[in-house]
Amino acid sequence: MAMRVSGINSGLDTEALVKELVSAYSKKTEKYEKQQTKLSWKQDSWKAMNTKVYGLYTNISNLRFSGAYSTKKASSSNTAKATVTATSGAVTGTQKLRVLSVAQTAYLTGSKMNTTDGSELGADTTMKQLGFEGEEGTKLKLKTKDENGQDVITDIEITEDTKVTDVVDALKKQGINANFDTKNGRLYLSGKDSGEKYNFEISTDSEDAEASQKALEALGLKIDENDEDAAKMIQGTDAKIRLSGVLYTSSNNNFSINGLNIVAQGVTGDTEDNEITLTVANDSQAIYDKIKDFLTEYNEVINEMTKAYNAKSSGDYEPLTDEEKDAMSDTEVEKWETKIKDALLRRDTTLNSVMSAMQTAMATGVKVGDKTYSLSSFGIHTLGFLNAAENEQNAYHIDGDEDDSNTSGNKDKLMDAIVNDPDSVVEFMKGLTTNLYKAIDEKMKSTSLSSAYTIYNDKELTKQYDNLTKTISQWEKRVSEKEDFYYKKFSAMESALAKLNSQQSSMSGLFGSN
Repeated sequence: MAMRVSGINSGLDTEALVKELVSAYSKKTEKYEKQQTKLSWKQDSWKAMNTKVYGLYTNISNLRFSGAYSTKKASSSNTAKATVTATSGAVTGTQKLRVLSVAQTAYLTGSKMNTTDGSELGADTTMKQLGFEGEEGTKLKLKTKDENGQDVITDIEITEDTKVTDVVDALKKQGINANFDTKNGRLYLSGKDSGEKYNFEISTDSEDAEASQKALEALGLKIDENDEDAAKMIQGTDAKIRLSGVLYTSSNNNFSINGLNIVAQGVTGDTEDNEITLTVANDSQAIYDKIKDFLTEYNEVINEMTKAYNAKSSGDYEPLTDEEKDAMSDTEVEKWETKIKDALLRRDTTLNSVMSAMQTAMATGVKVGDKTYSLSSFGIHTLGFLNAAENEQNAYHIDGDEDDSNTSGNKDKLMDAIVNDPDSVVEFMKGLTTNLYKAIDEKMKSTSLSSAYTIYNDKELTKQYDNLTKTISQWEKRVSEKEDFYYKKFSAMESALAKLNSQQSSMSGLFGSN
């Protein structure tokens, strides 16, 4: 880099002159910098738009299937004893329910343990400290059941050195929920889950009954219903209900029967007097709300796209340089840049392509049985260019929708259709959302120009941005080289002038001495 000397001898503003001489190159750099800024804003606009379209895409994914539509609702006459919900497969009408028992988890509360040597009771307390003096090989028998309901016997090895925590760990390995409560000095054991299949039993070893009995006593696991201080065992039980006269059993309190999900809460007894009435009816409002929510989201997306496509031209507006920004207020800069940003997707062919695909999908008829339905079949339509608000001509409105001032006074054909033929409405919606999902999916396929789940050519824009970075770097280098070139020239000129001035000074000195 050349030395940047000022015009000491020439009296010239060399910095201003060099700046003017390289201005053509600087403007070229500035041009590409503005292009890159504008491209960056365009990338941001597309990312925001893509996020909204992708959100719609993911949200309608489940609307393609019957499970998304809660076509049935269920109620219980006694929710304290049983609650109920219904799937689309539930039969409408009433049924009688009796809760005979609720599920219980097997639970063993150990008696309080005590040390015999005066030491403090804790998880690391040994069997010897608990007063157990048995021979090596003493066992406790743990009986559980396998998945097939067959008894499984497991030995729990006990020695004088066995710690309380060792017993807890051994029980846990066999699927028992075991815990030692230091504060209360007791062992608490419970089955893996509720129901009879998870019952368990801890007993003595018949081959060494005396020693194993002492081990049970030391651990506080000896059960004696007649002794208030002894361990207590509550057996696990299954839940049992009688629905429409048929007995059902479950290891927990949940029953799934022919489209009904019943949760047993309390026992009613097996008598007619305490029967619970379960009622199932079509949930028309839930289907209506699901359709309305879908259309609301679709409208928000399509309106945003329409607004971006129809935006006013930004004319000759270009991104501002730092110098230009300094000459303006923050508000003026914001308005200037907003005008450019709002118009970045104006008349964009890619945006138009996505919009057209979505609109075609929404307008395409769906065959249900031997009939073909469209949105208009259910009183759902656009308002058209003349009646719709600006950039909302592609949005859909539901006749009779009390929240829509444009159509609230019209006859509610959608709710009528749901009440009278919910299955046809659901099938239509499944077909419609499938068409829309496929249309967006097709636009989101990965290509050499775009990434997966992206409706615009993000790869292409990134490449353009990178190319501009290289171009800007090249022009910045040219500016620097030209500046160096001119500064060298001015430096040489200043040196020559300095030499000339020195010679003239010497000459003047000579003449002056005479």
